[in-house]
Amino acid sequence: MVKILELFGGIGSPRKALINLGVDHKSIDYVEWNEKAVRTYNAMFDNRYKPESVVGYSLQPDILVHGSPCQDFSIAGKQYGGNTEDGTRSSLLFETIKIIKSLGVWKPKFVIWENVKNALSKKLIPAFNHYLNEMEDLGYTNSYEVLDARDFGIPQSRERVFVVSTLSGKYFDFSKLKKKEMQSVQTFLESDVNERYTITQPSMLSRIGEDPNNPFSGRLTPIENYAWTITTKQMRCPNSGIIPIGNGKYRLLTERECWRLMGFDDSDYEAAEKEHPRRADFLNGTLYHQAGNSIVVQVLESIFELLLSGDYSSEFPTNDEGQLELIC
Repeated sequence: MVKILELFGGIGSPRKALINLGVDHKSIDYVEWNEKAVRTYNAMFDNRYKPESVVGYSLQPDILVHGSPCQDFSIAGKQYGGNTEDGTRSSLLFETIKIIKSLGVWKPKFVIWENVKNALSKKLIPAFNHYLNEMEDLGYTNSYEVLDARDFGIPQSRERVFVVSTLSGKYFDFSKLKKKEMQSVQTFLESDVNERYTITQPSMLSRIGEDPNNPFSGRLTPIENYAWTITTKQMRCPNSGIIPIGNGKYRLLTERECWRLMGFDDSDYEAAEKEHPRRADFLNGTLYHQAGNSIVVQVLESIFELLLSGDYSSEFPTNDEGQLELIC
């Protein structure tokens, strides 16, 4: 049985990935400060966790997964970074270091950290390397790679950096990950969508057709083959893309569609929606937020499958730019 600890656990992508793989596992605990996310996790997995901070926490899992808050690493945020002295939300990633240190001679075999690609930018790479150095001091061998959800079957342009740290002395070989052909985005879209999702705001309509390759253009880009990165809000510019509905009209992605594009089943979404029902004809901001803050389930599936096969290792780093000297 695989024991897993989820820090900054959100709505439980790691556990969902293990369920999809049919892996016998035990979630020995789940730590998440957001009360609404905890309620969703409990509804999906029939647990009874309470909102809890990761500060000062300690357990002994086989796999430790953490995805600390990304706001201070994100291009859309203020890019404060994640150094321990910053006191930012992203600096909470170093609470993971404290937790591992508190375990003494026993440590998780694998530690996985996920965050936005911008964590590798020139401004923020010192904090990233600080984390890698701390893990190395604890006896871990670090490997990292930027992974795109589109390479794992999900039609969403979502690039995230994953760090896999192992106690085996071997690098995690990302080239061995099982990739999947991207599915048609049409299979993720609903056929009967309420008019509440139709874009009517002049300020948003005026943004349709802006340069899709400029993240600062405030664009609204019609979705063709895939959605753009699912974010915590859709009624804004830019967002994850819009759907043409004919007669020159467009609509937003629904909450259910965003959950599907993060790799969750409709049964997961419906459990969450029951716990957080929408108000009248309003969009459900809670469910959009929870999707945007999650990790794509299928990416974790591929990482877990390779780790648990035992044939994950490489004698050398697979990232061409090195492990600690990356310059952006």
